[in-house]
Amino acid sequence: MYDLIRRCIEGDVRAVARLITLLESGDREAYAALYRLKDHAGRAQVIGITGPPGAGKSTLADKLIAQFRSRGLKVGVLAVDPSSPFSGGAILGDRLRMQGHATDPGVFIRSLAARGSLGGISKATHAAIRVLDAAGYDIVLVETVGVGQSEIDIVRVADMVVLVSVPGLGDDIQVIKAGIMEIGDIFVVNKADRDGADRVVREIRAMLELQAQLKRGQTPEGGPDTLAARAPEFLHHAGLAEGWQPKAGNESGAPGEKESITAPKPGVLPEAGTVSAALVNQEAGTISAALIIPPVLKTIAETGDGIKELADAIFTHFETLSRTGELERKRLESIRYQLGQFVSNEIVHLMSLPELAAAQDELAHKVFSRKMDVYSAGIALFHTIIEQGASHEHPQA
Repeated sequence: MYDLIRRCIEGDVRAVARLITLLESGDREAYAALYRLKDHAGRAQVIGITGPPGAGKSTLADKLIAQFRSRGLKVGVLAVDPSSPFSGGAILGDRLRMQGHATDPGVFIRSLAARGSLGGISKATHAAIRVLDAAGYDIVLVETVGVGQSEIDIVRVADMVVLVSVPGLGDDIQVIKAGIMEIGDIFVVNKADRDGADRVVREIRAMLELQAQLKRGQTPEGGPDTLAARAPEFLHHAGLAEGWQPKAGNESGAPGEKESITAPKPGVLPEAGTVSAALVNQEAGTISAALIIPPVLKTIAETGDGIKELADAIFTHFETLSRTGELERKRLESIRYQLGQFVSNEIVHLMSLPELAAAQDELAHKVFSRKMDVYSAGIALFHTIIEQGASHEHPQA
């Protein structure tokens, strides 16, 4: 296992693929060996691409790969495909749309089966991201399965989320009620050559501005739905961007001359870990907050229209995240989630052991015979799990 980890760190594609396979199959030794990657991870920018089935996520990812490669960046792709609830199998066909990059040594494409996970990603996604990060990939794209209104696990593993929609999915009520609409950092209306694309853009933007107004009690400055018209301070979804405040008498909420935020150079990645908690107002020396609304962009992935603007928006958003400290906050939140998932998975593993299965069966019979209630039996089983976990031998790397 040590040799496999070493080769991954050196960027050996075969070793990377093999380690991800072991992680996907739940190999406990492989998970235990991940700690050897910790000094080599934390540099990649993780981009989630999510949206309903048929929105063109794979084609969009394919075009984004070309954009990132043209800027000299190595790209790793994790494409999650749904698994059959009956056979457990998965077609793993998303990568077929990215075969144009199959011979590019700077691109690694891997399909993952959802294997019953209901949040849009697989259980091995977190670990696979760490492997690609340590292997030296600058960008990690994570494409989710086709999602509905509540599959939002991608927000817990990605630094930013590109939410893809298409015309013709429903009326404006669908836009308002869909919970997934709350996780996007950049919104993309793909297949924009179809009728109704402009209407979808207006509906999404109206929803975002309404959320911002309700959150802060004020109305953000509007503008055309183009990237060029979007200031960087309006990029992150309905949150706070610290760094400027309106000059006295400026009631519009627009930044003053010295408070404007300079957009980063497209294609330049901010260095992770060097973020500040807030930006300081250059004139007054005080920290202030502004409404932030993500851009709503139109693309035609099949022809490549709008892809460059989307890539520019991604880099601009990364710069904003890094500068405001939001990137650090999101990554800490992701680690907390991973810790919780690890504990849950460990409990599931312990429950599969014969000793725990016997204890669970005994408690079930006591509940059935009215000797115990379900709550008391559950507490007893929980303590048994803790005792078993303390004595259970864990694999070593």
